[in-house]
Amino acid sequence: MNISVFGMGYVGVVAAACLAKSGHTVIGVDPNQTKIDLLRAGKSPIVEKDIGEIIEEVSSQDRLSATTDTSGAIAASDIALVCVGTPSQINGALDLKYIRQVCEQIGAALRNRPQWFVVVIRSTILPGTMHELVIPVLEQSSGKRAGVDFGVCNNPEFLREGTAVFDYFNPPKTVIGATDSRSADLLKSLYVGIPGPLVVTEVKVAEMVKYVDNVWHAAKVAFANEIGNFCKSIDVDSHKVMDIFCQDTKLNLSPYYLKPGFAFGGSCLPKDVRALLHKAKRLEVSMPVINALLPSNEGQIDRAYETIMARGVNKIGVLGFSFKAGTDDMRESPVISLIERLIGKGKEITLYDKNVNMAALTGANRDFILNQVPHIGRLMRSSAAEVVDQSELIIIGNAGEEFLPLVQARAQDRAFVDLVRLSATLKSEGKYWGICW
Repeated sequence: MNISVFGMGYVGVVAAACLAKSGHTVIGVDPNQTKIDLLRAGKSPIVEKDIGEIIEEVSSQDRLSATTDTSGAIAASDIALVCVGTPSQINGALDLKYIRQVCEQIGAALRNRPQWFVVVIRSTILPGTMHELVIPVLEQSSGKRAGVDFGVCNNPEFLREGTAVFDYFNPPKTVIGATDSRSADLLKSLYVGIPGPLVVTEVKVAEMVKYVDNVWHAAKVAFANEIGNFCKSIDVDSHKVMDIFCQDTKLNLSPYYLKPGFAFGGSCLPKDVRALLHKAKRLEVSMPVINALLPSNEGQIDRAYETIMARGVNKIGVLGFSFKAGTDDMRESPVISLIERLIGKGKEITLYDKNVNMAALTGANRDFILNQVPHIGRLMRSSAAEVVDQSELIIIGNAGEEFLPLVQARAQDRAFVDLVRLSATLKSEGKYWGICW
C-alpha cells in the first residue's frame, strides 16, 4: 500500500520505518527540513533501538522517502497516518495546533482528489477530538463529507521508548476507532500478521483507551513507589514483597476489580486501607495515592445518592444489600451506607437479599447492621418481586443472578438505578440508569 505519515517525530518515524519494513511504500512528511534531509540520506532523526538500521535498509530499497510537500504526499498515497505532537499547554490542556494544521493541509489536498482516501490519527488525543476538531476541519478544508467521500479512523499507538520497534511488531493490542467499515477494513490490512488482539470500536472509545493505559501505568508506578517507601521505613524488602504480589495473576495483575461500578466495602478492604495509612502516618511516610482511596470510594457513594435523589421519588426498593452477591456479610457495605442516607432523607425503603437472614446473623456482622439500620428487619421483604411492586425506583445493589430477568421484565413500568451493571445490553436511558456507564 502507498502510505503517507505526517510528523517525523518519535511515533511517526517508528511507524514509517516499520510500515516500510513490512513492504509498504511510505512517504514521511514533516515541515522540518533537517529531518527530511536525514531521512533522504537513509538516516534516522531519532535515537531508538534498531530504527537506524531499518531506515537505512528500506531507504536503499526505495520504500521510504521524505518530503515537506503535503499535497504531493497525499496524491501519492492511499492512506495518511497523522503522528504529530500534542504537547501540554501551561494549564495542562493539550495543544492541538499541529493536529489542526495537518488536518487543514490534508483536507486542502483532498479537495481535488476523486479517489477514496483514509485519514488516520495516531497522535494521542482526548475523547471527542475526532468529532469536535479532526472531522470538522477535514470536511471544511476539503469540501467533502467524512464517511462518504473519505474515511477517518483513530488508531492509538502503544509504543515504549527504547523498545518501540519490538512493540510495533508485538503490540499488546491494536485498536481502531472507525467512522465506517470501509476505512476500518483498509486500516486493518496494515496489521495483517501482527500478533495480539485487534479491536475495531467506536472512535471515542479508541481515543479513551490510550489515556486509560497511560494513567493506569502512572498509577502503578506511584502505587509501587508508595509501597516501597512504606516497606523501607519498616525494614522490609519492597522488591521481595512486590515480586510475590505480581505472581498473583488472578486478582492483582488481572481484569478483576477493573470494571467501573459501585464503591468497595466488606470486612477487609476499608479496614486494611485505614490500618496501612494509620501506620504510615505514625512513620511519617507520605502515601498520597493510597490516601486518596477512601475519599474516592466515598465519592462513588455520593454519586449514587445524587443519581437516586435526582429522580425525585419517595418509595425506593433495594435488591441486594450485602457488600457483594453470594454472601450475607454486610460489614461496611456501601449499599448499607446508601440506604442509611436515603432513610435519613425520609425515603420509604424496602429491601431484599436472598442471602441475608436476620435471625441467622451473628457476631460483628449482626452488630454492624443493627447499629447502621436498627430496624432493618421491618424493611425486608420475602421476594424481589414484592420489593419491585412496592417501589417507584429500584436500586440494584449487587449482582444477584435473579435480578436481571426481573429488571428486563419490569423496565417499562419501574425505574432502576444499577450500581453493578447487570448486563451490557441494558442502556443508561429511559427508566434505567447506570452509575458510571
